[in-house]
Parts: sequence; structure tokens; C-alpha cells
Amino acid sequence: MPDRRVAAEPVGMRTPALTMLALLAFAANSILTRLALGRQLIDAATFTSIRLGAGAVVLVLLVRAQAGSWTPLSGRGFGGPLALLAYAAPFSFAYLRLGAAVGALVLFGAVQLTMIGYGMVRGERPTRRAWTGLLLASIGLGALVAPSAARPDPVGFLLMTVAGIAWGIYSLVGRTTPDALAANARSFLWSSPLAIVLNVLLQGSVMLSSRGVTLALISGAVTSGLGYAIWYRALPRLTMTQAAVAQLAV
Repeated sequence: MPDRRVAAEPVGMRTPALTMLALLAFAANSILTRLALGRQLIDAATFTSIRLGAGAVVLVLLVRAQAGSWTPLSGRGFGGPLALLAYAAPFSFAYLRLGAAVGALVLFGAVQLTMIGYGMVRGERPTRRAWTGLLLASIGLGALVAPSAARPDPVGFLLMTVAGIAWGIYSLVGRTTPDALAANARSFLWSSPLAIVLNVLLQGSVMLSSRGVTLALISGAVTSGLGYAIWYRALPRLTMTQAAVAQLAV
């Protein structure tokens, strides 16, 4: 039987460097979000709206500066924006109930299962090392929900699992995009109004502080907007299995 394993394009040093920067941004997002929401400095819906809005502003301006026009923002497709919102909103609400480390483990365990599962359906065959990473992630998730463990809040766990599946889909969408910066700009731009709608629906629970808004702005403009653009640059040179396993480092 022929070997159907898909090899990654030679990556050199640039792709590992971009991947590491993106993973640091992902870790920072968990910390910033938990700092803001765990201490009740801002409500989850407002945090999500500011985060996506700040990311949209930064990325749109960068696209305009790079391309000299707004044309790259006219691309179609709602897969990216919907996946981004389906990740960002549950991610925020989950961190009302979970610690930063537990949330990251649940998130990227779900990401691994989503991306590797999709890769296998498409014909990728994970290496032994990749299977080891998947096994470790599965054991970690299993240990969290074992009867003898101090189990995380079940609602928070479920929300973060949904966020992880959505982030896996967002990453899969990014593997096929020719322009990482423009693709992220469009996703942030079109998901922002939807986040505002969610904010309006939950306006009775709005809570604001200057520090909470600052954390949301940093999360959106730097660790999300720029971090995700870097991630989209690295993704085309990684197999789905490599991309999934790498994120366990968060």
C-alpha cells in the first residue's frame, strides 16, 4: 500500500521562528484574557468586542499600508470570520470560569483533535512523534475530567472545547490563504459587528474598567491581530499534524 503521508514543505529557520512567535502570542492571549476576566475588570462580551475591533483596526491599517489600497479587503468567504467569532466569544466566557493554564490545555487539546482528525480524513498520516503529542494531549484532557481529579468547571470546559474546535477550523482555513495579513484583516473586520451584536444582547451585564479595556486592546491589536497574521504566514509550510502538535507548546 502506498504511503499517503503528506510531507511538509522544507521549512528552514523562518517557519519555526514564525511558529514560535505565534505560540507566544497564543499563550499571552490566555494570560491577558484571564487577567481581565478572572479579576472582573471587564465583562466577557465587551472584552470580545474590543479585542476583535482592535485587531481589525490594526490589521486593516497594515493592509492599507502594505497594498496601498483597500482592494485586499474585498475578498469573499465567511468561513474565517465565523470561525474567529465562534472561537473568540466562547474563549472569553470560558475564562470567567477557568484558570489560564487549564483553559490553554483544554483549548489546544481540542485544537489538536480537530486538526489531526481533519488531516487524517484528507490523507495525512501522523508520524510516531505526532501520535505521541496527540496521546499526551488526550491523557491531559482525560486527567482533567477523571473522577479523582479536581475537575474544572463543566460549563467553562465545554465553552473552551467549542473555542478549540473553532480555532482548529480557523487554522485550517488559514492554510489555504495566499495573503495572511489580508485574510486575518477580513476575518477580524467582519466578525467585529457580530461581536457587537452579542454585546448589545448582553448589555445588562456590561462591566468596564480602564485596565480591563487596556488588556482587551493589547490582546486584540498585538497578541491576536499581529499574532494570528504571523500564524497564517507559518501555516502553509506546516502539515496539519505539525500545526496541531506545535500548539500544545502553548
